[in-house]
Amino acid sequence: MDNETHTHTNDEATAATIAAAKQQDVSAKEKMLRGSSWLTIGSIFSRILGAIYVIPWYAWLGPSRLQANALYTKGYTLYSTFLMISTAGIPGAVSKQVSHYNSQNEYGVGRRLFRKCLALLTGLGVVCAAIMWFAAPYITQGSKAVIPVYRSLAIALIVIPALSLTRGYFQGYQDMAPSAISQLAEQLVRVLYMLLATFLIMRVWQGHYQTAIVQSTFAAFIGASAGLLVLGWFLMRNRRQHDLLVAQSNNELVVSDRRIIKDVLIQSIPFIIIGAAFNGYNLFDLISFQPIMRMTTNLSVHAVNNLYALFAGNANKLMMIVISLAVAMGDTSIPVLSEMFTKKDYEGVRRQITDAIELFLIVMVPAALGMAAVSRPLYTLFYGYDLQGFFVLCVAAYMAVFIGLFYLLSAVLQGIYENKRAIKYTLMGLGTKIIIQFPLTAVLHAYGPLLATGIGMMVTDILIFRYMYYRYNLQTDHLQQTFNRLVSFGLIMFAVVTTFVWLSGHVLNIFSRFQSVITIVIGGIIGAALYGYLCLRSRVADDVLGSRVAGLRQVFHIR
Repeated sequence: MDNETHTHTNDEATAATIAAAKQQDVSAKEKMLRGSSWLTIGSIFSRILGAIYVIPWYAWLGPSRLQANALYTKGYTLYSTFLMISTAGIPGAVSKQVSHYNSQNEYGVGRRLFRKCLALLTGLGVVCAAIMWFAAPYITQGSKAVIPVYRSLAIALIVIPALSLTRGYFQGYQDMAPSAISQLAEQLVRVLYMLLATFLIMRVWQGHYQTAIVQSTFAAFIGASAGLLVLGWFLMRNRRQHDLLVAQSNNELVVSDRRIIKDVLIQSIPFIIIGAAFNGYNLFDLISFQPIMRMTTNLSVHAVNNLYALFAGNANKLMMIVISLAVAMGDTSIPVLSEMFTKKDYEGVRRQITDAIELFLIVMVPAALGMAAVSRPLYTLFYGYDLQGFFVLCVAAYMAVFIGLFYLLSAVLQGIYENKRAIKYTLMGLGTKIIIQFPLTAVLHAYGPLLATGIGMMVTDILIFRYMYYRYNLQTDHLQQTFNRLVSFGLIMFAVVTTFVWLSGHVLNIFSRFQSVITIVIGGIIGAALYGYLCLRSRVADDVLGSRVAGLRQVFHIR
């Protein structure tokens, strides 16, 4: 009798654990909001860390800071291309396919997929690292200083594919916390290593800025190793829960290892092309900006490099803080949409698309307009006062909306298995960028590549939205109302914060980094409070974020 009772108790505990693991009571919208919250927190803190370090790092590099930043940017631009090749879009495909199998209660297939792809990507990372290392002397563009930079980044390619794949595996379970925490750990360790190395080389040992840049790029390997250790800990922690899910799988789906790899590779193709799109935009800027400027102006190579650093290095680094919000939403949407599509819940797909766009609008509109409003003190804080620099940042902030929307909408297409269409529209946008790059750069100089990127992304955005509108019969009336209200609130916030920044310039020292912080903090509080008030008062926050935000109105006494 005791044995029967003990067995019965164990069965109940097992069933409870499995039920908790599946979380069947959580709606798709709540999953998206929760997942987006985790990834947004991880992305935002990571991006903020990745931007804040620039203040001391940039100052310690001394008079050659722009040249140093140009060298750093060139290294990372090429590295991003090799990173895309080394991961081959497989982490995103794994997230999508694991969610696909899990929705069919075939958790064992998803686990086997992860293990096979982990071995594949680790080998691919080693090969790409070797190619980048040995090819470095042949892709210098006439500057041998980039060789050690390329090679220091090549080492990171050994670790990062496994890191990205493991994040994709957790996201397939719609568990975004491990990804967010590992991302934060990766960035924190990377930044600490960068700052320590740069300080010692430039301030203590009085070394050359090129040596500091090499160590700054080698920090990518140090950070990635830390992130991988964090994910390893999460794998061990969740092992029992995942084992139970595998044990109670249907085990009706017979899929060979070859078929698993084949399916993942097929699904990875759009991730490769779409993931490479923004890198392709940046890479095209790298190879075209200097020749165009040399053909159409009398500027020296030094001056052209400085302009390149303004938009491709300085502005891009800050702009990515805003864009990371959209990336987080896209990463969250893919497994949720894949699950719905697998279950043939097309009405749910339609709702999910609308929810994702509305969530994008309520977050990205104030983020982009807010960055544009405080562009002058923000640029001064990170890079010092530069009139052209903060105008470039302002334009970049506007372009971030179109780039962010591209990441979201392309992720939606991939989630509903419209891979060919996603690739087609992405290439059409990139083609637009290539066509208009020369005239815009020749006339507008540093602003030209930014505008060409924004227009190219906008072309892709329009094509994707147009397709989804007809394919899923999107209810655009409500979406249009939400868009109108959020843009109106964003413009009101923009006008108020811009006015405050202008007035503060007559009271505070616009050249001071410390006083720029004061302007940013107060302006940010004013903007967030005003935008939040308008969203809560109009009830648009309830529509987009759910009824839980109603409690905020009671807290702040908003009727």
